[in-house]
Amino acid sequence: MTLLQKVPGVEVVEVRTKDELESVAGLIIPGGESTTMALVAERWGLIPELRSFAKAGKPVWGTCAGMIFLAEGAEGQKEGGQTLLGGLDITVSRNFFGAQINSFETRLPAPECVKSHGSTDDFRAVFIRAPAVLAAGPGVEVLAEYALTPEERAKHGRDKVIVGVRKGVLMATAFHPELTTDIRWHQAFVDMVRAHAGDSGLPGKAPPPLYENLGRLPNRPPDMPIYGQEFLKREDL
Repeated sequence: MTLLQKVPGVEVVEVRTKDELESVAGLIIPGGESTTMALVAERWGLIPELRSFAKAGKPVWGTCAGMIFLAEGAEGQKEGGQTLLGGLDITVSRNFFGAQINSFETRLPAPECVKSHGSTDDFRAVFIRAPAVLAAGPGVEVLAEYALTPEERAKHGRDKVIVGVRKGVLMATAFHPELTTDIRWHQAFVDMVRAHAGDSGLPGKAPPPLYENLGRLPNRPPDMPIYGQEFLKREDL
């Protein structure tokens, strides 16, 4: 939410209900624990609504656990499996890179949709107990790939894995762009939303100053802290 506030003309809404979901032009499904997220969405009756949102052709971006949500198939699921929204013709491995202790960051070549917003030709990719795409179907555009280390190649029997994809208005990344100060992935997603909505689905006014309204959104308790403000003001990341 904090990074989206840096993109001019974007209004950010937290989605917990059907009405809130219907009010937005694009949706980001964040990282987290994918099984828990699925259980909560089922409990609140949002799974059919989320599927309808995606099937209606509205833009959706899934990061990390959100990538798993959007996949048509997933390996390494917990016993009993989990609900998937589907839509992206990909098969993912839930914990391809291992446990939390195996989390890491690296720099990867940036796709054109990201490079078009300037800065460097690569980007900082943060992987936290991350999934990876094992297979992508026809028409799925590969946005980012990760070259495995010798140890990883020996373990998985492959040289690289896909960590960023897009098909139509659906996008998914195995890494967390929101944990850096680089807003270009968020700008690329906003481009998708605007192209789909013909620019009418997003407000034309400038956004409020950064951090000003994040604690006062209509459905956010006023005393809920906003983490990372000092981090995101740093220029060395």
